[in-house]
Amino acid sequence: MMDTADEGGRRPRLRLFWVFGLIGFLLCNWVDGFQDLNVTEHQFMDGYGFSTSPLMAGLTLIAGAASTGAVCLDGTLPGYHLHRGYGSGANSWLIHLEGGGWCDSIRTCVFRKKTHHGSSLHMEKLIPFTGILSNRAEENPDFYNWNRVKLRYCDGASFSGDGQIEAKKLYFRGQRIWSAAMKDLMSKGMRYANQALLSGCSAGGLASILHCDEFRELFPGTTRVKCLSDAGLFLDEIDVSGGRTLRRMFSGVVRLQQVGKTLPQACTNHRNPTLCFFPHHLIAQTKTPLFLLNSAYDSWQSHGFCLDHECSPLHFPNSFTSIPRVLASIAPPTADPHGYWQGCRANYADCSSSQIQFLQDFRKQMLNAVDRFSRSKRNGLFINSCFAHCQTERQDTWFAHDSPRIGNKGIAKSVGDWYFDRAEVKAIDCPYPCDSTCHNLVFSRDFPGK
Repeated sequence: MMDTADEGGRRPRLRLFWVFGLIGFLLCNWVDGFQDLNVTEHQFMDGYGFSTSPLMAGLTLIAGAASTGAVCLDGTLPGYHLHRGYGSGANSWLIHLEGGGWCDSIRTCVFRKKTHHGSSLHMEKLIPFTGILSNRAEENPDFYNWNRVKLRYCDGASFSGDGQIEAKKLYFRGQRIWSAAMKDLMSKGMRYANQALLSGCSAGGLASILHCDEFRELFPGTTRVKCLSDAGLFLDEIDVSGGRTLRRMFSGVVRLQQVGKTLPQACTNHRNPTLCFFPHHLIAQTKTPLFLLNSAYDSWQSHGFCLDHECSPLHFPNSFTSIPRVLASIAPPTADPHGYWQGCRANYADCSSSQIQFLQDFRKQMLNAVDRFSRSKRNGLFINSCFAHCQTERQDTWFAHDSPRIGNKGIAKSVGDWYFDRAEVKAIDCPYPCDSTCHNLVFSRDFPGK
């Protein structure tokens, strides 16, 4: 097992090793994209998502996790990737929770446990640390020398839930995985942290909200502790057919994985547990300072285009490639049987005026959802008008010469200013199509839903 990865890679033989390892990582995950479901993940190339020689961080399995039943869907050990901090960041910790959708039925969870989002047997042994996890000051100015951890996601319920189905050998242990990982990291020096940040992307962004106050309780009052949710603001909105696709899916997740008993009681005492899995019912009650980074036209929620095992590859304008594997919330093919939204799902530029208005209404609902939250001085906000999803993990959107900006300030600078109390950050972009700094997702083709 490896706690850290070699930062060399500049000598010819080591460089060749990293190149082939990176190619293998991309190809394996690209193929996985046509097999998994309800998952969002990004792979990046050509110097935008990846730096020229990204740090490759090794996988550490949590050896003591099994004794507490903290296991992945298939019963294997959970794990994380850690790169140690140094210098001024030696006692600072950033924990980043991996995203990857959810499974809401026995069938989808049985499938998921055969992938890297349900079993450590299928997890990559090395992954690139880019964006908020980068070890380079020129790519990650505020957190580059911190202890940086990516906690792998293998439960299917945003690190929550506590149950099992023995007949199917399915273990829903997200809450236990969270607890086991925190205990392990505390033993490896996190207990000495003078500052800590819990972040996450997509389903991991939802998890960073769910566990934010728990994370605060790990440390003494003198430790600066804050949380960041990237693309985790999933809304309980009506889809294009008048139904509630995401509520139906979350209901399956909460019921199957027994999530209700692990959700904040301040919410479940007066709301249905399914509603308490939606972050907009939680953010105003979160006591720990929280930063919400989200697109007002989040591509996961507004441009869903695959169901079950039929998912199409997408690519970005600047040679980025990505595999979305998700069931989106407001425009899934099942809610659009006649294909009216097919062109708009594939490319936002092909949306009709009425479709754009539907998306503008979605933006309004998002802004309404964060209104009370934004009034607290301790909280931060960066909501841009891009067709994007997960902007902290990608180098091109986190910190680069052409990164997305609001008021001439990018995402990394905004997060840093908020975390270190250099400035109050409540940035809300003007409506589409005013923002010329966006890195919008463009889908190459569409599949009908089943």
